Amino acid sequence: MYVESHARSVAKAVSYRALGTLGTMAVVYFYTGRIQLTFAVGGLDLVVKIALFFFHERLWGKVNWGKKPVEPSVVWFTGLSGAGKTTLSARLAERLRARGLKVEHLDGDSLREIFPATGFDRQSREEHVKKVGLLARYLEKNGVFVVASLISPYEDSRRFVRGICRNFIEVHVDTPLEECEKRDAKGLYRRARAGEIQNFTGISDPYEAPKMPEIRVNTAKVSVDEAVDQILSKI
Repeated sequence: MYVESHARSVAKAVSYRALGTLGTMAVVYFYTGRIQLTFAVGGLDLVVKIALFFFHERLWGKVNWGKKPVEPSVVWFTGLSGAGKTTLSARLAERLRARGLKVEHLDGDSLREIFPATGFDRQSREEHVKKVGLLARYLEKNGVFVVASLISPYEDSRRFVRGICRNFIEVHVDTPLEECEKRDAKGLYRRARAGEIQNFTGISDPYEAPKMPEIRVNTAKVSVDEAVDQILSKI
């Protein structure tokens, strides 16, 4: 998923040959004891072998034999509102991009801003998850890592997404409801408990927790970076 730049090849060639040349000079001086000859041989050795190493690297860069393609995955974050899905998924996407991979981050709140008519009843939520899953499938098929963060509260729609993706990694952000309510800066849980918001997952609507996710993390117990490291090791 990345290409070797000329500058990187040059840097590798110089650092490698500098060490090799020091070794050659040490051998020449040991056998001859002539400092002038030692530096002459060392200089010639450095120039010639840097050039050979550089062209050797570039030629191997054009050979596909032995290269293993990076298989993209769909990493699906599910959990209650306030569990930490968006924070974890954004950090994961950032870490994957830093490795030179093509990544698309699909966040539930952002997608609802694009499609504001999407409802919150069970049928609407199931359809919404399936549509996002279908988008993730096509992105994955075209070599893109997909990091999706949606509450996706129902097992049926999550199973549907798993079934259409090749490499599906389900991450259950298993942060307790009490902790999610403490983090609720917008007061959504308070309003849901007061009956002002209907169909609110965890309060007036059920959350069907995954029984066997690939990864389960509790952001009340581990840091963001620790959780992301765990996910990366699985990928």
